[in-house]
Amino acid sequence: MVCKKELYLKDRVLCVENPAIIMGIVNCTPDSFYNQKLNPVDLAKKQIDEGADLLDLGAESTRPGSEYVSEEEELNRLMPVIKEIRKNSNIPVSIDTRKTNVMKVMYEEGADILNDVSALEDSDIDGKNPLAEFAAETKIPVILMHKRGVPSTMQKNTSYNDVVSEVSLYLSERILYAKKFGIEDKKIWLDPGIGFAKDLEENKKLIASPYKLCGGKYPVLMALSRKTCIGQMTGKNVEERESGTLAANLLSVLKGASMLRVHDVASCRDTMSVLKSFIESSLISF
Repeated sequence: MVCKKELYLKDRVLCVENPAIIMGIVNCTPDSFYNQKLNPVDLAKKQIDEGADLLDLGAESTRPGSEYVSEEEELNRLMPVIKEIRKNSNIPVSIDTRKTNVMKVMYEEGADILNDVSALEDSDIDGKNPLAEFAAETKIPVILMHKRGVPSTMQKNTSYNDVVSEVSLYLSERILYAKKFGIEDKKIWLDPGIGFAKDLEENKKLIASPYKLCGGKYPVLMALSRKTCIGQMTGKNVEERESGTLAANLLSVLKGASMLRVHDVASCRDTMSVLKSFIESSLISF
C-alpha cells in the first residue's frame, strides 16, 4: 500500500491510501443541526461499514446559537456509544470535547484522539492546563480549532482584515501553547473552524487555503459537512447539501486538506477514490 496520509496515534499509525483521511461524525446530542435519524450506535456501525477511517464522537453541540452542557451530561451521552463501538471495532475514535475529565474517561474506554474546538483554551486554569498535560502524557493526537467566543454569540463576530492570516496566527499561537505542555509536533492537527465566527466569504477563503495555514507545516482537518456555507452556495437546506459538501471537500483536499470530517462517509470515500485514481494516472498533480 502506498501511504498517502498518516495520523500518529499513541501506539500505532493510521496509514490511509486515499488523498485524505475520512472522519465520520457521530453526534451524540439531541440538538445537532443535522439529524441523521439513526441512533449514535447504529450510525457508528453504518459509518464503519461504509469505510470511515476514524469516528468523531461529540456530545456537546457547537452549532451557532447552541449552549454548552455539563460534564455529567456529556459523559452520559458518550459512554454507551463508545462502549458499543469498542465491543465490535478497534477503529480510532476521536472525542469532540473541551473538558479534561470527559477526555480522561473516554480515553480509559478506548478513545484515541482529542478534538478540542477551544484549541485548549477552555481547559487553561491560571496558566496550567490539565487537558494539555493529559494529551502530552498519553501521547494522543490533538486537533486545535479556530473560533471566536462561544457558539451562542460567535456569529456576531465575523469581521476580519485577512481571515487566512488571522486564523493562521491564532493557530500558530495555539501550537506553541500545546508544545509548551509537551504535545509532540507530529501529534498536532489544525482545524480552521469553518462556520465558527466566519461569514460566507471568509469560509470560502479558508476552504481554498488549507495549504497556507501555519505555512503548511501541520496537517489540516476540514469540517464542511452540510454546513450553512454549503447551503448559502447551493441554495439547499441541510438535508440536501450532500453534493455541495462533496464538491467543497474535493476542493479543500486539492488545496491541501488532509482529513475530512463528514456525515456522509460512503459518498466521501467514493469522491476520494476518484481523486486517487486521477492522481495515480498523473493526470492531477498532488
